[in-house]
Amino acid sequence: MRIRIGTRQSKLALVQAEGVATWLRTNHPGLEVELVGMTTVGDQILDKKLDKIGGKGLFIKELEVALLAGTVDIAVHSAKDLPAQIATGLEIIAVSQREDPRDALVSRHPGGFKDLPQGAVVGTSSARRECQLHALRPDLEIRMLRGNVLTRLEKLQAGTFDAIVLAAAGLTRLGLQAKISSFFETSQMVPAVGQGILAIEAKAGFDASLFSGFHDEDSSRCLLAERSAMLAMHGDCSVPLGVFASLKGSEMGIAGFYGLEGKLARSEMNPSNADSTSIGTDLANALLRAWETA
Repeated sequence: MRIRIGTRQSKLALVQAEGVATWLRTNHPGLEVELVGMTTVGDQILDKKLDKIGGKGLFIKELEVALLAGTVDIAVHSAKDLPAQIATGLEIIAVSQREDPRDALVSRHPGGFKDLPQGAVVGTSSARRECQLHALRPDLEIRMLRGNVLTRLEKLQAGTFDAIVLAAAGLTRLGLQAKISSFFETSQMVPAVGQGILAIEAKAGFDASLFSGFHDEDSSRCLLAERSAMLAMHGDCSVPLGVFASLKGSEMGIAGFYGLEGKLARSEMNPSNADSTSIGTDLANALLRAWETA
């Protein structure tokens, strides 16, 4: 049996896909696993913000086309790259255990975020990060920074920015955690939906039992709640939206951030409802109420 894994061709995407391939080979001896690298529109257009060119779905469109055409069998995504709705006929069949969900600062200056000089230039392409950075430090100058992780680090090293903000999970998976100057706790900067989780996408009806032992049910519950909130908010990268769900035992806590038209809203809940979809929808409604009164 052969499994073809579709993946973006950035270093991080390849590392993540190879990790899934290694798991499959280890747990299914004799299975032939092949990586199929693709360049997406999101990887090609680097001089514009994502909300100006079609949203974060641009990072998965080519992979979804390949899945539907049958030229690959599964695709490995960073869950935070998934739009609110994936293509008809496809589904998420498994998710990984969550890596560190926090955002991280990589700085050319000693110390962490609080030690950045007045008026420092910070690079990010995320509306969510930009909005929360300004809330934390109104003095900062936020400039657009696109490209893969290594490209962004090169631009920082070249002196274009004083600091940049990246997902801690990506730096960790690349073995670059030593470059992190400081972390933003999730209470300071609410992460992107799905941040730190890998999602395996396939055609509806694919035998998901292949990933028994890989799939993490706790991460799946949290991701469903976060994505339900995003869907209810009509959220994508064009909307400064962060949602983060976590579990203590079987009880879920969920927090959200929403910024639009110069108004910011935050909400946090520890609902008794155990249904992840309802939890996400309830948080979205709370965020909208908070935004309306902001």
